[in-house]
Amino acid sequence: MGLGVLQNWPLWKRDVILLILSIISVIASTLSPLLAANTVTLALYFGRDFTQMALLTGYHLCGVGVAGFIFVASARIWGKRHLYLLGTVLIIISSAWGGSAGTNYASLLWARVVQGIGLAPFEALVNASVGDLYFVHERGKRMALSNLALFGGAFFTPVLVGKITSTIGWEWSFYLIAIFAGALLPFVFFFVPETAYNRPQNSLLLRPGESPLHESKTSSDDNGVQARNNSGSASCEKQNYHSDMQNGSRMHDDTGIHNEPPAYPNPSHTALPPPKSTFAQSLRLFNGRKSNANFFKLLLRPFPLFLHPAIFWACLIQGTLIGWTVMIGVVLAAIFLGPPLWFNEVETGYMYTGPFVGAILGFILSGLLADWSTKLMIRRNKGIYEPEFRIVLVLAQLVFGCIGLYGFGITAADVGRYGWFLPDLFFAFEVGAMVLGAVASALYIVDAHREFVPSHVPLAFEGNL
Repeated sequence: MGLGVLQNWPLWKRDVILLILSIISVIASTLSPLLAANTVTLALYFGRDFTQMALLTGYHLCGVGVAGFIFVASARIWGKRHLYLLGTVLIIISSAWGGSAGTNYASLLWARVVQGIGLAPFEALVNASVGDLYFVHERGKRMALSNLALFGGAFFTPVLVGKITSTIGWEWSFYLIAIFAGALLPFVFFFVPETAYNRPQNSLLLRPGESPLHESKTSSDDNGVQARNNSGSASCEKQNYHSDMQNGSRMHDDTGIHNEPPAYPNPSHTALPPPKSTFAQSLRLFNGRKSNANFFKLLLRPFPLFLHPAIFWACLIQGTLIGWTVMIGVVLAAIFLGPPLWFNEVETGYMYTGPFVGAILGFILSGLLADWSTKLMIRRNKGIYEPEFRIVLVLAQLVFGCIGLYGFGITAADVGRYGWFLPDLFFAFEVGAMVLGAVASALYIVDAHREFVPSHVPLAFEGNL
């Protein structure tokens, strides 16, 4: 398995990398809601009040947000592979640590913080790896898959944890994570190579031996829609989109896009892709710098990015419904553990079945709509691709979000009258809307502003805090 331009690898090989990252992301995403269903049980076990138990999750999320700043800066300079391996190892160690904390509250608190640090690489970088691995027309469904891994597992966790706690003890909710993460570590080490490489700016990547003025044959379908370069765009992804199309001449016929070769570049600005390496070389933690930028400048770069319109918009789109989702999760136990329903921890955990189903349906819908809506907009725009076409998904987010939030507020205020099903149903609508917004904003940022890789940090930081 050699390195080089991963987008020119066989699709199945890139899909294997994404599959492994998605599976370990599922394990990592279970860490944040790990205590949602057994908060009361742990409060009695440790002799602490509800606020102190909530801090176990609060400090964990702070660990995710703060570590994200450091890890994304490190990924820009040295790549992502070492961070995926570090995150997996930290998850194993901290989960075993948390399960063995006994009655020591401080020990469990620090284990939760380290768990947050282990989660950070996956929450901040997996979507960026999708951009590294795939051409624009291949990203929609796969971006939905990576987001499903990051969000879907989080909503199914309380369903399992409630049952685990009542049968074999809360400690095993930590131990099982350590076991599964340990089983995945060899797959991450052997089959997830470095996905980042240092692409020269304003250059067109060519295959070895290919002339700068080489015209590659491209495929077309019956729609005859043409994707051509828009020189007025300021985004790097838009410039590289057509380079992707030229290098990716094997595009599938079902894309609905006929790819014209872009305008010939200046031969002085062409560049060969990085040379391939052997399988043994791909196992290195580091294989050179990916950027000559200063680490500390990259570390601080996310702060002014909050003021960038695209990043600010993405933070609002993701953060608003993420905030509502967290709020509903916090009040859910208080609503159903007390009168009039008097749920136990197992039944409270089952209440997360609705949002889990909502997350699944949201990702299926976003995967179906993401590429289809983009192709439709390209046709209506006379064959010209614009990254803003990805924003169409937020219309579905608006509809489902309003249904979920208003419905949950009305029914949860009187569960004696409406019972448990309707609040759970509307919670599913709200989570589905959150997923649609997450996919829409992630696709837009990756397509329109790939130069803002640290932009994932404000999204993660704002969502976690």
